[in-house]
Amino acid sequence: MPDEIRERVGVQVLVCDPTGPTIATEQDALDLIGAAFLGARVVAVPATRLDERFFSLGTRIAGDVMQKFVNYQVRLVVVGDISAQLEGSSALRALVHESNRGGHIWFVPDLDALDDRLRATG
Repeated sequence: MPDEIRERVGVQVLVCDPTGPTIATEQDALDLIGAAFLGARVVAVPATRLDERFFSLGTRIAGDVMQKFVNYQVRLVVVGDISAQLEGSSALRALVHESNRGGHIWFVPDLDALDDRLRATG
């Protein structure tokens, strides 16, 4: 299944294919943002699509990618189990916690949890 825009609880979401290309650079983020501009304001990326260095905050990949989404006012949602990455990094745990309190970047376990968050933000 290719990345495609789908309506989820009344919101247009670019739902990314779990087997699509790895997201490792700012250009990869811009490519997704460009695809979202075809009608979506939310991009749901499976955690498996993120380069493993994304979860190592010292590489700055997470910050660079996330900042692009904030700059273009497109919500990024990382979908999937990242418990192994969280276990090894208190800084990543803090980032996820703070991100989930805001409105631009969310980390959710699955698309049902995304639907719940979208409903809550009305």
